[in-house]
Amino acid sequence: MDAALTDAFEANRGRLKRLAYRMLGSVSEAEDAVQDAWLRWQRAGEGVTDPAAWLVRAATRLCIDRLRAAKVERAAYKGPWLPEPLIEPLTDDPVEKAEEVSVAFLLALERLSPLERAVFLLHDVFDQDYAQVAETLERSEAAVRQLASRAREHVADARPRFTVDRDKALKLAAAFAAASQTADVSALRELLTEDAILVSDGGGKRTAALRVLAGRDDVIGLLRGIVWRHGGEIAVKRAEPVRINGYPGLLVELADGPETFALEPGEDGRIAAVYVMRNPDKLRHVR
Repeated sequence: MDAALTDAFEANRGRLKRLAYRMLGSVSEAEDAVQDAWLRWQRAGEGVTDPAAWLVRAATRLCIDRLRAAKVERAAYKGPWLPEPLIEPLTDDPVEKAEEVSVAFLLALERLSPLERAVFLLHDVFDQDYAQVAETLERSEAAVRQLASRAREHVADARPRFTVDRDKALKLAAAFAAASQTADVSALRELLTEDAILVSDGGGKRTAALRVLAGRDDVIGLLRGIVWRHGGEIAVKRAEPVRINGYPGLLVELADGPETFALEPGEDGRIAAVYVMRNPDKLRHVR
């Protein structure tokens, strides 16, 4: 294949993957969508004057098709649905902006139609003007503006209000790991906000709560029950502090496989939400 076409695609690969992950909430599906865009680019890239615009257009349409095809599967999902965890080293300079990949933000995007999601991401996150978005989606500018307005109403309050620096993130993750492993009630009370929630996604493949746990006492009660079933302490093979979807988090290796904890910071440096991923299908990229 022409080296110029390959270079043009590689120059845009990172942007396409970031867009696809936000559209689909899945690392693996985002990679598949980008690969499909590459295959289309191989067939049609010759003579394209604006590779970046062409590739964004192709990737967006591919993601919309995937979302529509997955509608029935999402509706039948067992228990709460969470996006595949986006894991980065816990450094001072994260690659992804927390407000664009936080679990709460991606869950808000789930409430949008595929077209609303595409319009919002292309315009508000990836800074395309309405004319470009309209061309990508083959809609009028007026229709695109209306879609954007509806989308913003759904995601207005979903972006993180609180952030913590690297040192505080490390301490928060370590403290939660220690307290949750033995269900230390007093320590957990200090760590969690009163209205904290816990959402766990097992996808019907591994044990997980089938509802969102709301309130500190509810969350502590679940953790105490898990620890009791394990004889007083959860056997952890490895626990690594990481950044998960922009949050402080933990990558944990248990006897039955890996799981992740994303800890959403709340007021006073406490934890406002705990997002637990246990679905093995969504942890393949972790291994």
